[in-house]
Amino acid sequence: MQASAGEPAPRRPRSAAALALLALAGLALFLAFAGLGAWQLERRAWKLALIERVEQRLQAAPRPLPPRSDWPRVDAARHEYLPVRLQGRWQADKTVLTQATTELGAGFWVLTPLALDTGGQVLVNRGFIPEALRRAWPARDPLLAAGQSDAPVRLAGLLRMSEPGGGFLRRNDPAAGRWHSRDVAAIAQAQGLDGVAPFFVDAGLPGPSTGAQAAPAPDAWPRPGMTVVQFRNTHLVYALTWWGLAALVGGGMALVARHELRLRALMAPGPAGSA
Repeated sequence: MQASAGEPAPRRPRSAAALALLALAGLALFLAFAGLGAWQLERRAWKLALIERVEQRLQAAPRPLPPRSDWPRVDAARHEYLPVRLQGRWQADKTVLTQATTELGAGFWVLTPLALDTGGQVLVNRGFIPEALRRAWPARDPLLAAGQSDAPVRLAGLLRMSEPGGGFLRRNDPAAGRWHSRDVAAIAQAQGLDGVAPFFVDAGLPGPSTGAQAAPAPDAWPRPGMTVVQFRNTHLVYALTWWGLAALVGGGMALVARHELRLRALMAPGPAGSA
């Protein structure tokens, strides 16, 4: 088939090598997107199982803190949000404040070491204070004000894993006393603590229905029991997105193949004797 005078020549089909490269690239993208979709589906199953385990833990009665010999084996999969009970004596002079954002606004978590009766120390998140109290702390600390900084105490709370590094785009600055996350190892080193558990405990237990304890007095600080137990589960959306991209790649490959076949049909010589 030849183009008429003044008409652009029809586009020629791609070479076999070019088509092979396009096919390989398209197949690689298709398999990668489909694989990512399948992986997100596996992540969704894992997340649903995690949510179920945590919900069961939250409904359980507090159990004794894992013994010190087991501390190196405490991990998120088996212990995160586990209700525990512990007893010991506060070390209020080693308290640090770490930045927090809660339903009450911006402020700080009050972390105080508890010297356990059984040996070792655990950082306890005693609760939240608003940002306005930052300069007044520790003068407003009820442990120091009441002269109970080393009084024996029994408490229950949720076992939490350390948060190393810092916050989003903000690293902890121990020298300046600025903490953006509850990094247990870094806090213990900065405060000269020895034998500290590699986890911390959020004082107070969420209620069975509202997720928080009964509201204390408005001027009672720090405010315990404000742990938010919530997991993002958008894996199905991600899986559908990846599979949608795989479908687009597959559709694009089909269109290219159809176009190339059409070009080859147009470029093929006509029947013998045709003008």
